[in-house]
Amino acid sequence: MSVTQKVILAVFARIRRDRIAVIGACRLINLNLTYMTVALKAELPASRRQPAGRKSQQRVKEILQAGRKSQQRVKEILQAGRDVFAEKGYERATTAEIAQRLGISEATVFSYFRGKRELCARVIGDWYDEIIEAIESGLPRDGTVRQQFAFIVRTHLRLMLVNGTDLCALVLSEGRARHHELSEALTDLQRRYTAPLMRVLAQGQESGQIRTDMPLRLLRSMVFGPMEHVLWDATLTKRRIDIDATADQLIDVLWAALTPPDLAVSALQRFRVEVAEANRRFEEAAGKQPG
Repeated sequence: MSVTQKVILAVFARIRRDRIAVIGACRLINLNLTYMTVALKAELPASRRQPAGRKSQQRVKEILQAGRKSQQRVKEILQAGRDVFAEKGYERATTAEIAQRLGISEATVFSYFRGKRELCARVIGDWYDEIIEAIESGLPRDGTVRQQFAFIVRTHLRLMLVNGTDLCALVLSEGRARHHELSEALTDLQRRYTAPLMRVLAQGQESGQIRTDMPLRLLRSMVFGPMEHVLWDATLTKRRIDIDATADQLIDVLWAALTPPDLAVSALQRFRVEVAEANRRFEEAAGKQPG
Protein backbone atom coordinates (compact mmCIF):
# COMPACT_ATOMS: atom_id res chain seq x y z
CA MET A 1 0.00 0.00 0.00
CA SER A 2 1.36 3.35 -0.98
CA VAL A 3 1.80 6.31 1.33
CA THR A 4 -1.03 8.23 -0.38
CA GLN A 5 -3.49 5.39 0.19
CA LYS A 6 -2.56 5.22 3.86
CA VAL A 7 -3.14 8.95 4.31
CA ILE A 8 -6.61 8.72 2.69
CA LEU A 9 -7.64 5.77 4.91
CA ALA A 10 -6.51 7.66 8.00
CA VAL A 11 -8.59 10.71 7.07
CA PHE A 12 -11.76 8.59 6.51
CA ALA A 13 -11.25 6.85 9.86
CA ARG A 14 -11.01 10.23 11.63
CA ILE A 15 -14.19 11.49 9.97
CA ARG A 16 -16.09 8.34 11.04
CA ARG A 17 -15.02 8.73 14.69
CA ASP A 18 -16.07 12.40 14.73
CA ARG A 19 -19.50 11.54 13.25
CA ILE A 20 -20.14 8.91 15.91
CA ALA A 21 -19.18 11.41 18.62
CA VAL A 22 -21.55 14.09 17.27
CA ILE A 23 -24.47 11.64 17.06
CA GLY A 24 -23.87 10.54 20.61
CA ALA A 25 -23.80 14.10 21.87
CA CYS A 26 -27.08 14.93 20.13
CA ARG A 27 -28.78 11.89 21.64
CA LEU A 28 -27.56 12.89 25.08
CA ILE A 29 -28.93 16.44 24.63
CA ASN A 30 -32.35 15.13 23.50
CA LEU A 31 -32.48 12.82 26.50
CA ASN A 32 -31.73 15.68 28.88
CA LEU A 33 -34.37 17.90 27.28
CA THR A 34 -36.99 15.14 27.55
CA TYR A 35 -36.18 14.63 31.22
CA MET A 36 -36.40 18.36 31.96
CA THR A 37 -39.78 18.65 30.18
CA VAL A 38 -41.23 15.73 32.15
CA ALA A 39 -39.95 17.15 35.40
CA LEU A 40 -41.35 20.62 34.66
CA LYS A 41 -44.80 19.21 33.84
CA ALA A 42 -44.78 17.25 37.07
CA GLU A 43 -44.16 20.43 39.07
CA LEU A 44 -46.98 22.43 37.33
CA PRO A 45 -50.56 22.26 38.70
CA ALA A 46 -53.07 20.37 36.59
CA SER A 47 -54.85 23.54 35.49
CA ARG A 48 -51.69 24.94 33.96
CA ARG A 49 -50.93 21.73 32.12
CA GLN A 50 -54.21 22.22 30.11
CA PRO A 51 -53.44 22.22 26.39
CA ALA A 52 -53.31 25.68 24.87
CA GLY A 53 -55.76 24.65 22.16
CA ARG A 54 -58.50 23.80 24.66
CA LYS A 55 -58.11 27.12 26.47
CA SER A 56 -58.23 29.01 23.16
CA GLN A 57 -61.44 27.24 22.19
CA GLN A 58 -63.01 28.13 25.54
CA ARG A 59 -62.00 31.78 25.12
CA VAL A 60 -63.47 31.93 21.61
CA LYS A 61 -66.70 30.41 22.93
CA GLU A 62 -66.91 33.05 25.68
CA ILE A 63 -66.31 35.86 23.16
CA LEU A 64 -69.05 34.54 20.84
CA GLN A 65 -71.50 34.28 23.72
CA ALA A 66 -70.71 37.84 24.81
CA GLY A 67 -71.17 39.03 21.21
CA ARG A 68 -74.60 37.39 20.96
CA LYS A 69 -75.66 38.97 24.23
CA SER A 70 -74.48 42.38 23.01
CA GLN A 71 -76.40 42.00 19.73
CA GLN A 72 -79.54 41.07 21.63
CA ARG A 73 -79.14 44.05 23.95
CA VAL A 74 -78.71 46.41 20.99
CA LYS A 75 -81.92 45.05 19.43
CA GLU A 76 -83.80 45.60 22.69
CA ILE A 77 -82.52 49.18 23.04
CA LEU A 78 -83.43 49.97 19.42
CA GLN A 79 -86.95 48.59 19.82
CA ALA A 80 -87.51 50.54 23.04
CA GLY A 81 -86.02 53.61 21.37
CA ARG A 82 -88.36 53.24 18.41
CA ASP A 83 -91.36 53.10 20.77
CA VAL A 84 -90.29 56.11 22.83
CA PHE A 85 -89.27 58.30 19.88
CA ALA A 86 -92.50 57.44 18.06
CA GLU A 87 -94.62 58.30 21.09
CA LYS A 88 -92.86 61.46 22.24
CA GLY A 89 -90.81 62.78 19.34
CA TYR A 90 -87.11 63.51 19.43
CA GLU A 91 -87.09 66.51 21.77
CA ARG A 92 -89.23 65.02 24.55
CA ALA A 93 -87.78 61.52 24.39
CA THR A 94 -84.99 60.67 26.87
CA THR A 95 -82.47 57.88 27.10
CA ALA A 96 -83.45 57.54 30.76
CA GLU A 97 -86.98 56.50 29.81
CA ILE A 98 -85.67 54.10 27.19
CA ALA A 99 -83.47 52.47 29.83
CA GLN A 100 -86.35 52.39 32.32
CA ARG A 101 -88.58 50.50 29.90
CA LEU A 102 -85.90 47.85 29.57
CA GLY A 103 -85.12 47.71 33.27
CA ILE A 104 -81.48 48.68 32.74
CA SER A 105 -79.38 51.67 33.72
CA GLU A 106 -78.94 54.67 31.45
CA ALA A 107 -75.20 53.98 31.53
CA THR A 108 -75.88 50.66 29.80
CA VAL A 109 -77.58 52.51 26.94
CA PHE A 110 -74.54 54.78 26.65
CA SER A 111 -72.25 51.76 26.48
CA TYR A 112 -73.82 50.94 23.12
CA PHE A 113 -74.77 54.42 21.83
CA ARG A 114 -72.93 57.69 22.44
CA GLY A 115 -76.14 59.65 23.01
CA LYS A 116 -79.75 60.28 22.06
CA ARG A 117 -78.87 61.67 18.64
CA GLU A 118 -76.94 58.55 17.60
CA LEU A 119 -79.66 56.28 18.97
CA CYS A 120 -82.47 58.14 17.17
CA ALA A 121 -80.49 58.22 13.91
CA ARG A 122 -79.99 54.45 14.18
CA VAL A 123 -83.71 53.90 14.89
CA ILE A 124 -84.73 55.94 11.83
CA GLY A 125 -81.93 54.41 9.77
CA ASP A 126 -83.13 50.88 10.55
CA TRP A 127 -86.68 51.91 9.64
CA TYR A 128 -85.50 53.35 6.32
CA ASP A 129 -83.46 50.19 5.68
CA GLU A 130 -86.56 48.06 6.17
CA ILE A 131 -88.46 50.11 3.59
CA ILE A 132 -85.51 50.18 1.16
CA GLU A 133 -85.13 46.40 1.46
CA ALA A 134 -88.85 45.90 0.80
CA ILE A 135 -88.70 48.11 -2.30
CA GLU A 136 -85.45 46.69 -3.66
CA SER A 137 -86.44 43.05 -3.12
CA GLY A 138 -89.98 43.39 -4.44
CA LEU A 139 -89.44 45.80 -7.33
CA PRO A 140 -90.70 44.18 -10.56
CA ARG A 141 -87.54 44.85 -12.56
CA ASP A 142 -88.88 42.94 -15.58
CA GLY A 143 -92.05 45.04 -15.59
CA THR A 144 -92.71 48.31 -17.36
CA VAL A 145 -91.52 51.63 -16.01
CA ARG A 146 -95.09 52.44 -14.93
CA GLN A 147 -95.39 49.13 -13.05
CA GLN A 148 -92.14 49.77 -11.21
CA PHE A 149 -93.20 53.34 -10.43
CA ALA A 150 -96.59 52.17 -9.14
CA PHE A 151 -94.91 49.58 -6.91
CA ILE A 152 -92.65 52.21 -5.33
CA VAL A 153 -95.52 54.61 -4.60
CA ARG A 154 -97.79 51.89 -3.19
CA THR A 155 -95.04 50.33 -1.05
CA HIS A 156 -93.96 53.74 0.24
CA LEU A 157 -97.46 54.61 1.46
CA ARG A 158 -98.20 51.17 2.84
CA LEU A 159 -95.01 50.83 4.89
CA MET A 160 -95.24 54.40 6.15
CA LEU A 161 -98.79 53.95 7.41
CA VAL A 162 -99.43 50.27 8.02
CA ASN A 163 -97.92 50.31 11.54
CA GLY A 164 -99.41 53.64 12.55
CA THR A 165 -98.32 57.19 11.94
CA ASP A 166 -96.18 57.95 15.02
CA LEU A 167 -92.80 57.02 13.54
CA CYS A 168 -93.83 58.59 10.25
CA ALA A 169 -94.56 61.84 12.14
CA LEU A 170 -91.12 61.66 13.74
CA VAL A 171 -89.41 61.55 10.36
CA LEU A 172 -91.64 64.19 8.78
CA SER A 173 -91.43 66.72 11.61
CA GLU A 174 -88.18 66.27 13.52
CA GLY A 175 -86.07 65.42 10.50
CA ARG A 176 -87.25 68.39 8.43
CA ALA A 177 -86.70 71.09 11.09
CA ARG A 178 -84.19 73.75 10.13
CA HIS A 179 -80.76 73.31 11.75
CA HIS A 180 -82.04 70.21 13.52
CA GLU A 181 -79.24 68.03 14.86
CA LEU A 182 -80.75 65.02 13.09
CA SER A 183 -80.99 66.74 9.71
CA GLU A 184 -77.48 65.84 8.58
CA ALA A 185 -77.92 62.18 9.49
CA LEU A 186 -81.30 62.04 7.76
CA THR A 187 -80.04 63.65 4.56
CA ASP A 188 -77.92 60.63 3.67
CA LEU A 189 -80.73 58.24 4.64
CA GLN A 190 -83.21 60.06 2.41
CA ARG A 191 -80.74 60.04 -0.46
CA ARG A 192 -80.47 56.26 -0.23
CA TYR A 193 -84.21 55.97 0.26
CA THR A 194 -85.05 57.87 -2.93
CA ALA A 195 -82.41 56.08 -5.02
CA PRO A 196 -84.76 53.34 -6.36
CA LEU A 197 -87.23 55.96 -7.62
CA MET A 198 -84.42 57.96 -9.22
CA ARG A 199 -83.25 54.87 -11.10
CA VAL A 200 -86.77 54.15 -12.38
CA LEU A 201 -87.24 57.78 -13.48
CA ALA A 202 -83.87 57.75 -15.27
CA GLN A 203 -84.81 54.50 -16.99
CA GLY A 204 -88.10 56.07 -18.06
CA GLN A 205 -86.34 59.10 -19.52
CA GLU A 206 -84.00 56.87 -21.52
CA SER A 207 -86.92 54.91 -22.94
CA GLY A 208 -88.97 58.03 -23.68
CA GLN A 209 -91.73 57.20 -21.17
CA ILE A 210 -90.79 59.99 -18.73
CA ARG A 211 -90.52 63.63 -19.74
CA THR A 212 -87.01 64.94 -20.24
CA ASP A 213 -87.76 68.66 -20.09
CA MET A 214 -87.32 68.59 -16.30
CA PRO A 215 -84.31 67.43 -14.24
CA LEU A 216 -84.58 64.22 -12.23
CA ARG A 217 -84.36 66.02 -8.87
CA LEU A 218 -87.45 68.07 -9.76
CA LEU A 219 -89.33 64.98 -10.91
CA ARG A 220 -88.41 63.32 -7.62
CA SER A 221 -89.91 66.25 -5.72
CA MET A 222 -93.04 66.02 -7.89
CA VAL A 223 -93.49 62.44 -6.68
CA PHE A 224 -92.53 62.67 -3.01
CA GLY A 225 -94.23 66.04 -2.44
CA PRO A 226 -97.80 64.77 -2.95
CA MET A 227 -97.02 61.54 -1.08
CA GLU A 228 -95.71 63.53 1.85
CA HIS A 229 -98.88 65.63 1.84
CA VAL A 230 -100.98 62.45 2.05
CA LEU A 231 -98.84 61.22 4.95
CA TRP A 232 -99.12 64.55 6.76
CA ASP A 233 -102.88 64.50 6.38
CA ALA A 234 -103.10 60.98 7.82
CA THR A 235 -100.68 61.88 10.63
CA LEU A 236 -102.36 65.10 11.72
CA THR A 237 -105.94 63.88 11.51
CA LYS A 238 -105.12 60.48 13.05
CA ARG A 239 -107.62 58.86 10.73
CA ARG A 240 -107.14 55.67 8.81
CA ILE A 241 -107.14 55.93 5.04
CA ASP A 242 -107.69 53.33 2.36
CA ILE A 243 -104.02 52.94 1.47
CA ASP A 244 -104.52 50.95 -1.76
CA ALA A 245 -107.25 53.21 -3.11
CA THR A 246 -105.26 56.34 -2.23
CA ALA A 247 -102.14 54.86 -3.85
CA ASP A 248 -104.03 54.05 -7.07
CA GLN A 249 -105.40 57.59 -7.34
CA LEU A 250 -101.99 59.09 -6.60
CA ILE A 251 -100.29 56.87 -9.17
CA ASP A 252 -102.71 57.98 -11.91
CA VAL A 253 -102.23 61.68 -11.11
CA LEU A 254 -98.44 61.48 -10.81
CA TRP A 255 -97.99 59.35 -13.92
CA ALA A 256 -99.96 61.84 -15.99
CA ALA A 257 -97.64 64.59 -14.77
CA LEU A 258 -94.50 62.57 -15.45
CA THR A 259 -95.20 61.43 -18.98
CA PRO A 260 -94.07 63.60 -21.91
CA PRO A 261 -96.69 66.08 -23.13
CA ASP A 262 -98.21 65.43 -26.54
CA LEU A 263 -96.91 68.36 -28.60
CA ALA A 264 -99.72 68.23 -31.14
CA VAL A 265 -102.40 68.17 -28.45
CA SER A 266 -100.65 70.92 -26.53
CA ALA A 267 -100.47 73.09 -29.64
CA LEU A 268 -104.19 72.53 -30.32
CA GLN A 269 -105.08 73.43 -26.75
CA ARG A 270 -103.06 76.65 -26.97
CA PHE A 271 -104.72 77.49 -30.30
CA ARG A 272 -108.18 77.02 -28.78
CA VAL A 273 -107.26 79.31 -25.88
CA GLU A 274 -105.94 81.95 -28.26
CA VAL A 275 -109.10 81.77 -30.44
CA ALA A 276 -111.31 82.09 -27.36
CA GLU A 277 -109.33 85.09 -26.17
CA ALA A 278 -109.52 86.75 -29.62
CA ASN A 279 -113.26 86.13 -29.71
CA ARG A 280 -113.69 87.76 -26.33
CA ARG A 281 -111.74 90.84 -27.38
CA PHE A 282 -113.71 91.14 -30.62
CA GLU A 283 -117.01 91.02 -28.75
CA GLU A 284 -115.82 93.62 -26.27
CA ALA A 285 -114.74 95.93 -29.11
CA ALA A 286 -118.04 95.41 -30.93
CA GLY A 287 -120.00 96.26 -27.78
CA LYS A 288 -118.20 99.55 -27.37
CA GLN A 289 -119.01 100.81 -30.89
CA PRO A 290 -121.91 103.36 -31.04
CA GLY A 291 -125.19 102.02 -32.38
